[in-house]
Amino acid sequence: NPLAGKTLQFAEVLEGSTRHTGIHAAGVIIAPDDLTKYIPVCTAKDADLLVTQFDGKYIEDAGMLKMDFLGLKTLSIIDSAIENIRENHDLVIDPDKIPLDDEKTFELYQQGDTIGTFQFESEGMRMYLRELKPTTIEDLIAMNALYRPGPMDYIPDFVERKHGRKKVNYPHPWLEEILKPTYGIMVYQEQIMQTAQIMAGYSLGAADILRRAMGKKKKEEMDKQREVFIKGAEAKDIEKKKAEEIFDIMAKFASYGFNRSHSAAYSVLAFQTAYLKAHYPAEYMAAVLTHNMNDVKQVSFFMQEANRHDIPTLGPDVNESNVNFTVNKNGEIRFALSAIKGVGEAAVTEMVTERKAQGPYTGIFDLTKRVNLRAVNKKCFESLAAAGAFDCFESIHRAQYFATANGDQVTAMEKAVKFGNTYQLNLANAQNSLFGDTLVAETVSPSLPECDPWSPMELLKKEKEVTGMYLTGHPLDDYKLEVEHFCTSSLDKLEKYKNKAVKVAGIIESVSHRTTKRGDPFASFSVEDYSGTFGMMLFKEDYLKFRHFLMEGQLVFIKGRYQLRYNSEDQYELKIGSMQLLSEIKEQEAQSMTVNLSLSDLTPELIEQLEVLCQQHPGKYPLKFQILDRTENYAISLFAKTLKVDISDKMIGALQALKVLTYKLN
Repeated sequence: NPLAGKTLQFAEVLEGSTRHTGIHAAGVIIAPDDLTKYIPVCTAKDADLLVTQFDGKYIEDAGMLKMDFLGLKTLSIIDSAIENIRENHDLVIDPDKIPLDDEKTFELYQQGDTIGTFQFESEGMRMYLRELKPTTIEDLIAMNALYRPGPMDYIPDFVERKHGRKKVNYPHPWLEEILKPTYGIMVYQEQIMQTAQIMAGYSLGAADILRRAMGKKKKEEMDKQREVFIKGAEAKDIEKKKAEEIFDIMAKFASYGFNRSHSAAYSVLAFQTAYLKAHYPAEYMAAVLTHNMNDVKQVSFFMQEANRHDIPTLGPDVNESNVNFTVNKNGEIRFALSAIKGVGEAAVTEMVTERKAQGPYTGIFDLTKRVNLRAVNKKCFESLAAAGAFDCFESIHRAQYFATANGDQVTAMEKAVKFGNTYQLNLANAQNSLFGDTLVAETVSPSLPECDPWSPMELLKKEKEVTGMYLTGHPLDDYKLEVEHFCTSSLDKLEKYKNKAVKVAGIIESVSHRTTKRGDPFASFSVEDYSGTFGMMLFKEDYLKFRHFLMEGQLVFIKGRYQLRYNSEDQYELKIGSMQLLSEIKEQEAQSMTVNLSLSDLTPELIEQLEVLCQQHPGKYPLKFQILDRTENYAISLFAKTLKVDISDKMIGALQALKVLTYKLN
C-alpha cells in the first residue's frame, strides 16, 4: 500500500496533540499581576473571558494559583428562609450566630427528619442518624466524612462506640486526644497527618506528602514512607512492631480519609439548614420549594414533606401568593404564582405590587381594570384561573371564566380583559376631559355567565396542565397505602425491571379503541401515577379480557412483565398479565403487617405505645415484628399470636408518628 507510510506519519503527528479545548466549570486562575505576562491565554467561546491555554494540572507548575469557586443552592435557600422569617416574625436571623448546640436541632437529627436539609437528607444517612442520635456538631462532622464508599463500613462501629456499647480503643495513648472526637476511629486526613507528626516527628509538609502517598497507594512511595515513619517512631522510643502496626492503620484509613475542614464547613452549613427547619419549618420549606421551582417532581416531593409536618400547602391565590413560595399569617405555604405555566415573573410582580399598594382584588373585573394589561395578558389570566388563583373570589367557580353567555362568541375571560382595557382607556382620557368622572363611571362591570362547574377530575386535569402537578389533590391520594406496599415500581422506574415481573398502579388517562388491518380490536391507552405517564396497549384476548377497565379516570392495579416489544430489538413494553380495580387490591393482596425495629430503639416506652396502638385499631390482619441488630448484622422475626390490627389510614398514621420504625404489608 503506497499510502501506508504517509498514514503512519500522519498518526504520529496527531498522537499527543490536543484533541479539543474545555473549560472547568468553577476553576479560576489567580496571578500576581496581568495574567498575560505569565501564561498564554485565549478567549472563551461566546464570552470575553480569558482562558488559560495550559492544562489545569500543569498551571500550578507555571506559578499560578488555581482555585475552584462553586455555587451552592443551599446558600440561596438559607437566604430566602431568613427573608421569609423576617416577613412573618419580624425577626432577623444571622446564620453565623446560630448556636451549634441547639437542642431542638439535634432532636431533628436524632429523628432522621432531615429531608430538605443540606448533606444529610438521603435515606441511608437518615437511617444512620436515627441510630447514632448525634449530640454534638463533631458527631455530624464525622458522619458527613464517614458516609461515603469505604468508610461507610465503619459507621456501625462508630455508633456502638458513641453509645458505649463497644469499648473505644486507641492505637497508642499519644493519639487519644486527636482520636477522641471520633471514638478512636481515624476518619479525617488531618488525623493521619497529626499521627505522623506525633508518632514519628514528621514536619507538617512531610506529613502532607505522606498523606498523598497513602491516598494514591503508590507502593514505591509507600515503602519509602514506611521506612521513614518507623525510623522516626523508633527515635521516640516506640517499638518497631508497634510503629509498623500504627503505619498500617494509617494506610488503611488514609485510602479514603476525608478532609475534616471540608466536612466541618459543610456540616456547619447543614446545621444551619436543620436549625431553620426545626424552628421555622414552614418558612424553611417555602424557601426549599422556591429554589426547586423548575423541577415539578421536586416541588411535589417537598410539598408532601411539608404536609407530613402538618404544614398545609395551598394552591395559588392572587390575593395572597407572591412571586415565590411564601408563608401566610396562618403558617400555611402558598404556591408561587410564577410557578404557573404562562405566568411570567413580570406579570406576577405587576399584580403583587398593585395589590400591596391598593389592597386585595375583589374580583376578575377589579383585577383587569387595576393591573397593567401590557404586562398581564389574557393567557396569563387563563392560566391563573385554571390553577385556582381566583378561587378567593366568592361564589365564582373556575369553569365560569372559560364559559360563554347565550349568543356570545367570546369567553368571560376575554370580556374581562376587554373591560379592563376600556376602563383604563377611559381613565386615561378622563385626565384631559371636563367630563372625566362621567366617562369612568359609565364603564360598568359585566357579570360572569352561569355554567356547570368542572368535575373533580377535570379540575385536576386543568391544574396539571398549568402547574405540572395536581394541586387540590391527586387521583391516587386515597390509595397511597396500596401504591406504597403492593406496587413494585413507579412508572418512571420501569427500566430497572427489564425482563422481570412488575406491579404498577395509576389512573387511566387517554384511551383509544381501534382495529387492526385484519379487523381485530385493540386499544392504546396511557396510565399515570405520581411519577408520570406511561403508554400501554392491549391486543386480541387481552383486550377482550380487560377492555371494561379502559375508561378515563379509572384507577387500576396492573401486573405484568416489562419486556421487549414484539419484533423489536431495543423497544420495551409492559406486557399486561392482569388488571384489577385499585380499590379492591388491599382486600386481595394484604395478608399481614410486619413492623421493623432497630434493637437500639426497642424500649419499654415504645412497647407500651405499640400495645396501645394495637388496642385502638383492632382488625383481622396478623401483626409481625422484625428486630434488627445492625451491630451484629442480625435480624430476628417475632409473631404476635393474639394481636390483629386494622390496616387503615388512621392506623398507618399512628404508626408513622412513632418515627423510629418502618412497616410493610405482606
